[in-house]
Amino acid sequence: MLHPTPQRTPRSTPQSTLVRDAMSTVVLTIGPAHTLRQAAALMASRRVGAAVVLDPDAGGIGILTERDILNSLGRGQNPDTERAHAHTTTDVVFATPAWTLEDAASAMAHGGFRHLIVLDRAEPAGIVSVRDIIRCWAPARQQVPA
Repeated sequence: MLHPTPQRTPRSTPQSTLVRDAMSTVVLTIGPAHTLRQAAALMASRRVGAAVVLDPDAGGIGILTERDILNSLGRGQNPDTERAHAHTTTDVVFATPAWTLEDAASAMAHGGFRHLIVLDRAEPAGIVSVRDIIRCWAPARQQVPA
């Protein structure tokens, strides 16, 4: 007697899950004149580890991360006078929504960073973080808390 094989839902793999499926589409955007304290307060209130810095005068998109703020504080700089532009990474690696999570993880590991700005038609469409990737790769019962 033949028994039907139970159907399994295929789990996504690093090769099949796309950045668009993992990224956060709510992007914290700040200007270059924000103080580090203002940036940190906004990041904390939104529970994010990075902010996109739009600087129309410099003509580019940068990123300010929690690590940038910690490095400034560790050097004894005043978060009320230090401005985001002085701590923004402008040599940014961007992802596209069509990248796989494996592509994103590889770029992060190679570059030594934990956040990628996702561009769609040259505009910020989201951010993908190491935490986002882990959430997608971890089994449902072992989800990483926010």
